[in-house]
Amino acid sequence: MNEFVAVILLIIIFIIFNNLNTKIRKLEKEISDLNYKLNNTPPAQTEAVHKKTPTEETFIPQQVYHEEAKHHENSEKTSTPVQKDWHTPVLDFLKQNTLTIIGIFTLVLGIGYFVKYAIDKNWIGETARAGIGFCTGAGIIITGHFLRKNYQAFSSIITGGGIAVLYFTATIAFREYHLFTQNTAFVITALITAASIILSYYYKSEVLIIFSLIGGFSAPLMISTGQSNYLFLFIYITLLNTGMLAASFLKHWKSVGWTAYIFTTAYLFFWTDESPELLSITFYLISYVIFYIFALHDYFRKNILSTSDILILALLNLSSILGLLYIFDTLKYEPPIIFPLIFTALNSVLLFREYTRKNFGIAYSVFAGLVTSLITIAIAIQFKTHLITSIWAIEATLLLFIWKKTGHKIFKIFFYILFPLVMIAQLVTWTEYFGTKDFNIIFNPPFITSSFTIVSIMINLYLLRNTAKELQGKANNIFEDLITIISYGVIYITFLLEITYHISEMPWSAITSVGLLFSIYYIFILLLFRKPLNIRNDIQTLLIYLFFFLLIINTSASTPPVITAILTKKLHISFYFLHLIQWIPFIYIGYKIIPSSAFHKQQISYWILSLALIISVSCELHHSYIVMVSHSLTQSYEASKHFNILYLPIIWTILASIFIYNGLKKNIQEYNKIGFALIGLMVLKLYGYDVWQMDNISRISAFIVLGIILLLSSFTFQRLKNMIKNMMDKKDKTEESTD
Repeated sequence: MNEFVAVILLIIIFIIFNNLNTKIRKLEKEISDLNYKLNNTPPAQTEAVHKKTPTEETFIPQQVYHEEAKHHENSEKTSTPVQKDWHTPVLDFLKQNTLTIIGIFTLVLGIGYFVKYAIDKNWIGETARAGIGFCTGAGIIITGHFLRKNYQAFSSIITGGGIAVLYFTATIAFREYHLFTQNTAFVITALITAASIILSYYYKSEVLIIFSLIGGFSAPLMISTGQSNYLFLFIYITLLNTGMLAASFLKHWKSVGWTAYIFTTAYLFFWTDESPELLSITFYLISYVIFYIFALHDYFRKNILSTSDILILALLNLSSILGLLYIFDTLKYEPPIIFPLIFTALNSVLLFREYTRKNFGIAYSVFAGLVTSLITIAIAIQFKTHLITSIWAIEATLLLFIWKKTGHKIFKIFFYILFPLVMIAQLVTWTEYFGTKDFNIIFNPPFITSSFTIVSIMINLYLLRNTAKELQGKANNIFEDLITIISYGVIYITFLLEITYHISEMPWSAITSVGLLFSIYYIFILLLFRKPLNIRNDIQTLLIYLFFFLLIINTSASTPPVITAILTKKLHISFYFLHLIQWIPFIYIGYKIIPSSAFHKQQISYWILSLALIISVSCELHHSYIVMVSHSLTQSYEASKHFNILYLPIIWTILASIFIYNGLKKNIQEYNKIGFALIGLMVLKLYGYDVWQMDNISRISAFIVLGIILLLSSFTFQRLKNMIKNMMDKKDKTEESTD
């Protein structure tokens, strides 16, 4: 029953197709007749449409000739090609040929299912099955051949589908049916590849040769038995790449080279990972030469470097260096820097060529970037850094540099892709700190690797900063802001991990305190160099807030355990004096950075600054008092209680007086509010708690000292108020007399 339905459907499809084909032929005949009528208009009508004057007949050709000659001269002077949007032709091709691609794919699947169905029904034997497959593939190719004149793109896709059928048939015949040996299967697939490349050249079809290359590079996988014969494999791939190089030279097909590069690199990396050996170095170098020649074809012929050429130069150097250095590192060969230096010498020749010609355009910038990055990689490898992290970091900077010099966004896109990989590799590098002992200070693999990453991201930040200046007035790029934040984070974590690693034997309180102290100074350095680093005003304000927060945490929460460790003899007292250097950035930020920033645009900023000052001063004096008067942990409890009851109200009163004085002097109402709020808090603390904890002598002393301070403060405020009033009266009188 199913067979009968299938036959009926095939007949219906044939009738519909035949009917549509008849109508299309009628339309083609009508269009042909119309074209004949239009192109064979009588001479009288032609003259009526446009009758040239003798002047036009003699002048216009000369004018066109001069314009063409001028255009030709201008094109020769231009060393940079007009860059087209690389993905537009691909999208156009897919839009126009999507149905064709889906159709041929569906047809191949349909044939496959039909053959499977016939096999399940035992209609045909194994040899006959292979024969049907080869005949079907050949039939599809012949169909494409007859359609090539009028339907070139359609014909190329049809022919590619036929080639795919031949490849799969040969694979199944070898793997499933064992109709011939592996060598015979390889010869058959090689012949299919050679025939398809010849057809591609004959048909002048770039699409078809891509199909052919994909089949050619997939053929070894199709006939593989699991036994590795890399010598045979890469001789075959080298021959395939040589054919690719010839085809790209003859037809100038860039996509052909890219297809070959992607497959070759994947094969080389797989070989390097599975079985690193000296033989693979030979094929790395051969492939490097082939694809370098491919990339520089237009450069030597027309003295231009297109976007595609520059990109493959950058990626080729990256992949080759990565594979070769991995082999040397795995096999413990020396010196590993020989390959970066060889590639540096090759690119230096091209750089020198541009320099002697005084041509400092795109090509010069590209070769300069390659030479610089390769030398940097050589230095990084000599210092025994982690291979992938260093190379990826340097390559990311190279891509960003090339984007800045050429303006082609494809390099920026690749930078955005590679930068996260650099960060992942950097995270892996940092993990070596954990569980590893006896690293030298600074001169250890994780820190040296991180140093190269830092140099790389600092160059990235410089390039992105210049980009931000060029794009002033436009919306900020969220990716660039994110990259900037991550870059500063990498620098911070690198130094923090290095410091923490080398003090890991100290008590945890000391490690925490040093970490917070480093964080405070790191933010201070960012604020100190805010203008060269082009840090925006809103980011500066956030950094100041973060600085105050860390200062409060360090003085209030981190220092008490340090005091405890000092009193229990786990830390020396000198560690506490090291802790006091946090006041240097605090004073500098308060007197130099905040007045020149946008920090005080919001009223809450006065409260945050004052809160940081009150807590930091109170806690720091409290800790200093305990260190000076206590000799044991038990004594520190009594000293702390005594300080909080007797001295803390005095400190708060003095600070409140300073706030009110500054508020009146600078006419800042927020400082007045803060001062009176602090006095109110002090009074509540004094009368609500402290008085009941003091002895009589302490209570009398506290009241006398606080009373004197409050009276002096009040007297000072009254004098200041009168001075301000007198100044305002004099100003008013001067204005009246002037009028």
